[in-house]
Amino acid sequence: MSSEQKIYTKTGDKGETSLIGGTRVPKYNLRIETYGTVDELNAFIGLIRDQDIERHYKTVLIEIQNRLFTLGSLLARDHEKNITRKIPQILDKDIEFLEREIDAMNKELKPVNLFILPGGHPIVSYCHIARCICRRAERMTVRLTQDYPVDELNIQYLNRLSDYLFVLARKLSKDLDATETIWESGV
Repeated sequence: MSSEQKIYTKTGDKGETSLIGGTRVPKYNLRIETYGTVDELNAFIGLIRDQDIERHYKTVLIEIQNRLFTLGSLLARDHEKNITRKIPQILDKDIEFLEREIDAMNKELKPVNLFILPGGHPIVSYCHIARCICRRAERMTVRLTQDYPVDELNIQYLNRLSDYLFVLARKLSKDLDATETIWESGV
């Protein structure tokens, strides 16, 4: 008899899943959609991390991925249940970390006051896709606040992370000697 644990539980076969705390909800529940989008973002950040970029960025992206797992746990928590296990939190220092990274990259970039079209290099495009997923996760988290308690720091973290991903795209564009294309509105 094998002692390996099976990955499938079959408990979701009828379209429901459990929140942290045990409450069963449909898989289309806004809470599930929201932390699923955070998971999608995390996977895309893993794709960026797998590219040929500086070690420092890879280290920062691992930190971000860890915080996104934290955020997903917080979004999956049923606040109506008394949960005894400790769930980590998004903290001010996590947002400050992103801000320091943004500021450090911005020191090496020319200011821009126009829109930049995503693209110029596949790695840069990955950053822009991740930024868009992050914005969607942020919108969904804000929407979630209408029905469930969500700590304001969670929304701030996603907001700052989308800024980080935009600046990372610009910095990698510079590092890779890619062209930044400015939007021409036609007006």
